[in-house]
Amino acid sequence: MVSTRLSRLEGHRRKFMAVIDNTPECSRAVHYAGRRAKNSNGGLVLIYVIPEGDFQQWLGVEEIMRAEAREEAEAVMAKAAQTVRETIGIEPEIVIREGSAAAQINALIEEDRDIAILVLAAGSTKEGPGPLVSMIAGRGAAFPIPVTVLPDSLTDEEIDALC
Repeated sequence: MVSTRLSRLEGHRRKFMAVIDNTPECSRAVHYAGRRAKNSNGGLVLIYVIPEGDFQQWLGVEEIMRAEAREEAEAVMAKAAQTVRETIGIEPEIVIREGSAAAQINALIEEDRDIAILVLAAGSTKEGPGPLVSMIAGRGAAFPIPVTVLPDSLTDEEIDALC
């Protein structure tokens, strides 16, 4: 059960959330979420989740690997945020977490009660539409808020026309 969303109350605004990962389709989800946020006077939250299973080494090596993963996440997020600023003209909120992607997304939704819509984009690789989209397709209750899934064939121009 998700907490009541606050985005319609005075002093709050609806936020769209997009997941940043190293997939090609992630940029389409960010573009759509950013355009929707701008056009509705809302906010944009970008989340990057560092997988927790990547750090199974000796303590010293684990700390180095964790620091390197954090640096990579910060660089990816800085680039994504700069693209949003330049192409859409809004300032996104940046969140970096470590753990399971679904668990961290759900935790952020619970913590920030202005987040009202999660935006994902389907991939077009032979592996399928992507792990988060597959999770939603497998069971409709994967996330406690509405999820917009963009088809893999939309261009930025087509996304702009939809927003």
